[in-house]
Amino acid sequence: MSGKPRLTYLNGRGRMESIRWLLAAAGVEFEEVYLETKEQYDKLIKDGFLLFQQVPLVEIDGMKMVQTRAIMSYIAGKYNLHGKDLKERALIDMYVEGISDLMQMILMFPFSPPDAKEKNLESIKERATNRYFPVFEKVLKQHGQDFLVGNKFSWADVQLIEAILAVEEKVPAVLSGFPQLQVFKTKMSNMPTIKKFLQPGSPRKPPPDAHYVETVLKIFKK
Repeated sequence: MSGKPRLTYLNGRGRMESIRWLLAAAGVEFEEVYLETKEQYDKLIKDGFLLFQQVPLVEIDGMKMVQTRAIMSYIAGKYNLHGKDLKERALIDMYVEGISDLMQMILMFPFSPPDAKEKNLESIKERATNRYFPVFEKVLKQHGQDFLVGNKFSWADVQLIEAILAVEEKVPAVLSGFPQLQVFKTKMSNMPTIKKFLQPGSPRKPPPDAHYVETVLKIFKK
């Protein structure tokens, strides 16, 4: 195995996409192994690779890490994206947790029954515009800095730009009432590592389609 982190998941966004975003933002190249069958997944469990019988799995620095939050916390700490002290780390964690709540709704959206899609989409829009995005608009306006915490690029910024772009795919005008977030989005999208990740041919995955949903249901069926 090379020195690059190795990511094992499906060939789609899911719970791995935020990890891809964070590694890419840190300028770290990684390798990917894609699960395509239930047998591959069962073998990982049987061979003891998955501590809690769940993916994502990230092999990094001699560890086989599972649990998305733990993986991302390690990456953020390793690449200096987790604040300069305990207070900054607490703020970053708080913001990341909030964004994760919104991202969970987006993650589950492709699996909505057809008759619930419109309602769930409205729910994403309502939460983004009334609960989550106002928080970050206010933070950026109050301190007048480019980044959310300590005027330094952090894990929280990466999570927020990922969330903004994910919501915009479903609700294109979602930032119309958030001028600070519009500026933030432009600045983040032009950071060299993120700009590279947003280019065609990068490890960034496209929005989930019917084939992805079908593969997920096939691999993880009980």
